[in-house]
Amino acid sequence: MVDVLGGRRLVTYDGTWVEAEAALQNKVVALYFAAGRCAPSRDFTPLICDFYAELVDQARPSAPFEVVFVSADGSAQEMLDFMRELHGAWVALPFHDPYRHELRTRYHIVAIPRLVIVKPSGDVITDKGQKQIRERGLACFQNWVEAADIFQNFSG
Repeated sequence: MVDVLGGRRLVTYDGTWVEAEAALQNKVVALYFAAGRCAPSRDFTPLICDFYAELVDQARPSAPFEVVFVSADGSAQEMLDFMRELHGAWVALPFHDPYRHELRTRYHIVAIPRLVIVKPSGDVITDKGQKQIRERGLACFQNWVEAADIFQNFSG
């Protein structure tokens, strides 16, 4: 993912800026395409929040996992409101970054929400992240780590 988002700055729900390389290096990355005005996005977001919290916030050591929110909201304010209301402590591509549109094209996003799990290179592990989380919960993460070819001593 560093290859795909390299050189970009990402933002957190509280407005903190982070370098993509620092936030995403050696991690399985979930690109979360969603919007606050979308009922299915609002339905799935609490599930990905819980999934993220169990893997990253509560696990010791933290899992090599990061969510990057790619907004399909209508304005920067809508994006910020959605992030503050429902999101976890993950990062987002800024609303005004035109790369949001390139990512939607690259990963063939035609409907939201969509959770695309990618390797550090940006290659797709699965474009069915939502379905896998709903059906298998945390069990799907170990498969993602193995497919990502990330050297980690993590057993979830």
